[in-house]
Amino acid sequence: MIKSMTGFGRCEMEESNRKITVEMKSVNHRYLDVNIKMPKKLSFFESSIRNELKNYVQRGKIDIFITYEDFSENNVCIKYNKDLAAEYLKYLRDMSEEFGLDDDIRVSTLSRYPEVFSMEEQMVDEEEIWKVLSKAIDGAAENFVETRIKEGKNLAEDLIAKLDNMLEHVAFIEERSPQLMDEYRKKLEDRVKELLGDANIDESRLLTEVTIFADKVCVDEEIVRLKSHIETTKQTLIDGGSIGRKLDFIAQEMNREANTILSKANDLDISNRGIELKTEIEKVREQIQNIE
Repeated sequence: MIKSMTGFGRCEMEESNRKITVEMKSVNHRYLDVNIKMPKKLSFFESSIRNELKNYVQRGKIDIFITYEDFSENNVCIKYNKDLAAEYLKYLRDMSEEFGLDDDIRVSTLSRYPEVFSMEEQMVDEEEIWKVLSKAIDGAAENFVETRIKEGKNLAEDLIAKLDNMLEHVAFIEERSPQLMDEYRKKLEDRVKELLGDANIDESRLLTEVTIFADKVCVDEEIVRLKSHIETTKQTLIDGGSIGRKLDFIAQEMNREANTILSKANDLDISNRGIELKTEIEKVREQIQNIE
């Protein structure tokens, strides 16, 4: 099977008073490019997430969005900064003595000064979080791959149809090319007779001219290679796997052969078919860019 480089996957996991949601989407890219957006609390797991993702994806620009919710009642605690409170108290008493003010300091007053009391999250169990996070990553990735496979199947069917159409153009050019020799010889004979009248025609000279013309317009080698590239592409699509780069290279070779055929074309019908062939090759190349 083949995979498209466009896909979407989502998974939500809730365990041990924690809920983690993972969404991922991708578009085509020459290499694997992963962008992860997640809470700072989970940044420790970035390397593990990337390694986990490599089990599912080889190419594509992938955006991953992760949300984290902790429903634990004791996930934060109050921290009392005794040293800072003592420092505040010392300066307040100094102010009272220096300016002759009443020393009306109360505990409730002192507690409201900055950083005397602060909320602090308790240490989290990274192993427990990864247990939930990895399940969410795997679930989202499996859904993600499923959409890629479905889209890849559609791509393969479309590409095979285009390749079959290309074979029809190649078959026409292959059948038409030998006819050019006979037509050229006939035109040459008619032209010579028009110029020389009843004089004898030099058959050897005529054969030489036809041979020279044949060398210029012969596309037998190009046709053989082009047919081979088309059949290789079809078989590669059937075999599946991570084939995007390979198919892109073959498409470039097909385009090169089509250009040579067009440059040698000395016939309107062959030129038209060559143009149609190049158009189909370009469509195939565009589709291949979406294959992993």
